[in-house]
Amino acid sequence: MEYVRIILQLIVGLSLLNVWLLQNKKPTRWRGGNATTLTEEFQVYGLPVWMCYVVGFLKVSLSLVLLAGIFYPFLIKPAAIALAILLLGSIIMHLKIKDPLIKSFPAFLFLILCLVLIYLS
Repeated sequence: MEYVRIILQLIVGLSLLNVWLLQNKKPTRWRGGNATTLTEEFQVYGLPVWMCYVVGFLKVSLSLVLLAGIFYPFLIKPAAIALAILLLGSIIMHLKIKDPLIKSFPAFLFLILCLVLIYLS
């Protein structure tokens, strides 16, 4: 079961780092509304730009903590709980602007994976 947990940590942690550090200025089919970047997406949600940086800092930091949990398992549960809350917020924002449900699929998938990590820790 430990290997399953580690694989889930790698999937969630590396995927979120990819979104926030490598794909943040690139258009994807998952962006809210017609946004092409993460900062535009937050504006589409009616949120201030500074909130994008706060959420980005939290998601990057928590992703790194989740990955550190591979070596320090006591870090997994708090990081997964905090990420689950942020991912739930992402889903709510997509629903708020009436995006098609498919746009919130990545957030929903990572939320489920975080819940599994919480259960396994």
